Amino acid sequence: MFTGIIETLGTIQEIKKDMNNIHVTINASITGELQIDQSVAHNGICLTVVAIGDDFYTVTAIDETIKKTNLADWKVGNSVNLERAMKLGDRLDGHIVQGHVDQTGTCIIAEQTDGSWLYTFEYDEKLNNITIEKGSITVNGVSLTVVNSQKNQFSVAIIPYTYEHTNFKNFVVGTKVNLEFDVIGKYISRLYANK
Repeated sequence: MFTGIIETLGTIQEIKKDMNNIHVTINASITGELQIDQSVAHNGICLTVVAIGDDFYTVTAIDETIKKTNLADWKVGNSVNLERAMKLGDRLDGHIVQGHVDQTGTCIIAEQTDGSWLYTFEYDEKLNNITIEKGSITVNGVSLTVVNSQKNQFSVAIIPYTYEHTNFKNFVVGTKVNLEFDVIGKYISRLYANK
């Protein structure tokens, strides 16, 4: 379980294909605090630490994860949003994030406004995921508030701190992102899908 509040950025050092799996090695400032078998969200994808070095660690993604996320598009040198699992009793500064990406979306608008940035994302509505105006959404692991919720798209406003401390600063029109819809929104969408 996560909160969507990014702790730090990591840099991808190596990507290795192993049958249907992908092993990703990441350089990160939190490496010294990690343990084997620990869950860490990478751009919103919950992955297990399988090896640790001096200033890097490795996680493994299975085929199902690769198909549902933007992980297949990752390249050496890319920045990845990182968050360790929350501890029981911690403050919930973002919202409840499971680290289970529902689907990907595509950035269709990326614009700077007066002191902030506005991003609009489009997603495949056939998967029955919905956003709710002023509800929560996780984009590449970042907990955000939905604005301009529509049937297959939504926008988010990014403050300068979030822009500087996440990989949002690298988003352009066409960037593919991981989306985890709010658990309450998921419940509502399933109710409507079954009517």
